[in-house]
Amino acid sequence: MTTYVLIPGACHGQWCFDDLAAGLRNEGHRVLSYTLTGIAERAHLAHGGVNLETHITDVLAALAAEPDADDLVLVGHSYGGMVITGVADRVPELVDALVYLDAVVPHDGESCWDLVNDEQRQWYLDVDDTGYGVQPMSFFDPRATAHPLASFLQRIRLTGDLNRFRRRDFVYALKWPGDSPLRPSYERVKDDPNWHVHELDGAHNLMRDNPGDLLRILTEVAKGQS
Repeated sequence: MTTYVLIPGACHGQWCFDDLAAGLRNEGHRVLSYTLTGIAERAHLAHGGVNLETHITDVLAALAAEPDADDLVLVGHSYGGMVITGVADRVPELVDALVYLDAVVPHDGESCWDLVNDEQRQWYLDVDDTGYGVQPMSFFDPRATAHPLASFLQRIRLTGDLNRFRRRDFVYALKWPGDSPLRPSYERVKDDPNWHVHELDGAHNLMRDNPGDLLRILTEVAKGQS
């Protein structure tokens, strides 16, 4: 049995992983999925001070309350790549592998803003009346809510290298309507022999478009292949 920790991307709650989580559990695995502060069903906690550090702390605190939380496979979708990177850096002794689902892959001192394209940055600036909530895109799940702007702008602080973990996977969605804002992260890892890179013929919401492929990839990660 492998324990997977599933972290959603911008504006979404842990419910975006419902089908994937069910598939993993049917395979006999343990799944922990979390909604981050100020988003979705936790939108009532939104305020201007919610940032990337808040979200990393969310996951660290949740894991600290879980029995037998070790040998974890951290899975982050989109913005969730920032969060799983920060969590892995803080508790490397608990982490076995990382999977980036069409997600940002930061280095020390980088923010999500640094890693995406200009079109994505323009979306970040489309804040709601609070001045700090980035509004969901029109094609997002109807349950999606505004996302804290500060989490896109805050630079991550890392002390170690991702190569210290047994395995790192990047799953790239090929069906963006234009240039993918995740292309810079994909280009960063695609030729790195220390990474397993997968290209899927689906849109950014791979959990919806490619559930079988994701289940296969995550099951391969669980097999302990390096």
